[in-house]
Amino acid sequence: MRIELATEPGDPQRPNEDYASVALPASGQGGVLVLLDGVTPPEGDVGCVHSVPWFTARLGGAMLELSGSHPDMTLAEVLAAAISRTADTHRATCDLSHVRTPQATVVAARWSEHTVEHLVLSDSVLLLERTDGSVRPVLDSRLDELPPAVRAQRAAVRALPRGSAERAAAGREYARAVEALRNAEGGFFTAAADPSVAARAVTGSTPRAGIRSLTALTDGAGRWVEVFQEGSWADCAALVAKQGPQALIDQVRAAEAADPDCAAYPRGKARDDAAVIFVAP
Repeated sequence: MRIELATEPGDPQRPNEDYASVALPASGQGGVLVLLDGVTPPEGDVGCVHSVPWFTARLGGAMLELSGSHPDMTLAEVLAAAISRTADTHRATCDLSHVRTPQATVVAARWSEHTVEHLVLSDSVLLLERTDGSVRPVLDSRLDELPPAVRAQRAAVRALPRGSAERAAAGREYARAVEALRNAEGGFFTAAADPSVAARAVTGSTPRAGIRSLTALTDGAGRWVEVFQEGSWADCAALVAKQGPQALIDQVRAAEAADPDCAAYPRGKARDDAAVIFVAP
């Protein structure tokens, strides 16, 4: 078995909001991976005294423990239980109903002797490499399918000069429009404080004999494909398998550095936290 992971903050002066972990049961049969991308809130009140890294560490840790020690639970049940456990740790001190309460995207995979299970919620990605060399990306596309009016707002923001007052004002309006769609019907879903969101995740299973490797990426690493268009998801999986997770992050950093003003490749952040897990079970 081969296991590699790498993670790096987008800004060295700010805490990394991504979470990456792998666990192997003592029985030696199977294992689990958990990858979270904390959602950076806009400036202002978030209803919580805790940071995003605090939240991702607790939610990720709960998911890792539950998915590894309770094979009888589905990954959706694991996510729901982990959300409830995490919410209970700060329910008395924080307003968990606030739209900006700490939250995260989620990727989880669990493999046994016979099966590989997967779960994806929001815009992080899991790549399933089959033994025939083909790659299946497991994606939750709802964030890419925002209403046309909201997508038009995003395009208008990106067309304005970076650093301008006009862009800042338009960006705040766009952020409010996106917030209204978060964890709402017709919008998209992230893991926050409501365990029922686990039922919205993309889930499935694949025979273990048909899987060669698993690659999980937060969107900060996935922008190698989705933003910078350096290659396909199959190319991305091949790069990680050959050179390791850090090589992918390094190439993303080089692409970001070559376009510091986001002119050639429009994106919400010039640099983003990035995390990659590779497992050949």
